[in-house]
Amino acid sequence: MKKKILGNTDIRVSVAGFGVLPMGPSQLALPVEQGAGVIRYALEHGFNFLDTAQYYRTYPYIKRALEHGGFDDVVISSKSLCTDYDGMMDAVLEAQEELGRDVIDIFLMHEVRSGQLEERSGAWNALIDARAKGLVRAIGLSTHHIDVTEAAASMPELDVVFPLINYAGLGIRKGDAFGSKEEMLEAIRRCHRAGKGVFSMKAFGGGSLTSHYQEALDYVFSKEEIDSVMIGFGKNAEVDDLVAYLDGSMPKTYNPDVSKKKVYINQEDCEGCGSCKAACPAGAIFYNDNGLAEVDHDKCLTCGYCSPVCPVRAVIMY
Repeated sequence: MKKKILGNTDIRVSVAGFGVLPMGPSQLALPVEQGAGVIRYALEHGFNFLDTAQYYRTYPYIKRALEHGGFDDVVISSKSLCTDYDGMMDAVLEAQEELGRDVIDIFLMHEVRSGQLEERSGAWNALIDARAKGLVRAIGLSTHHIDVTEAAASMPELDVVFPLINYAGLGIRKGDAFGSKEEMLEAIRRCHRAGKGVFSMKAFGGGSLTSHYQEALDYVFSKEEIDSVMIGFGKNAEVDDLVAYLDGSMPKTYNPDVSKKKVYINQEDCEGCGSCKAACPAGAIFYNDNGLAEVDHDKCLTCGYCSPVCPVRAVIMY
């Protein structure tokens, strides 16, 4: 698989990255050995870039996949929601211990929203110090927000940015409102021009665009400003599809079978705002005892109306 350098770093990554979230406890909950096998399969097929996070609880899959060696060029990116200095430094040390790595290649502030950069300055200073101490190679942030992506371009200490973008513009935020893919792409271009490495998330909008498989991938892979596209995987067959797309062997009419996929709401992301419930034509979304949204799959039509209106992209399909 083709590889590119992330911005002005010396980190060389595959143009498609492997998102480890789907195999973890909040989604497929695969046994560790099974999930590790999928990661190894992807590495054997040219991937070298893995994305994880503290709250995904997927470190064991990566550690098991790499236990027996053979993949010396693997690049691991992790991230944490911690907002203070000590919490973020602990998150870096936790990743080192649980992944069995002396150095974490990339570490990010996770899901930075509009107006949060100042309040998360303690965490950012921890990452700056972690890099200076050699605990991590590169630092940055992940975000769904246009203004945060724009700000990243002007942050001198920042090496990489991990923004959300897809052809339908699902999940892109601008302050408290929805933003457009055109605005996000311009923000990404600013980062690229400033020498920041860019790898993107949610090409399929959390699964809602999987039935438009090649259209979704055509959009993100055509953007020269994006160094790598992070895709979530849970099965070898999904890896095969992506490899076939990239090597040009995929028939132009191909779309994966999504008939068995179901809509879920990630309880760790849901804020109970009610947007998805209001958009559901089947009355399939209800509030649980914690005030968070859940889906009654006996009623769900998998129409996808709930996904675009979620402000935090908690609605996923797998």
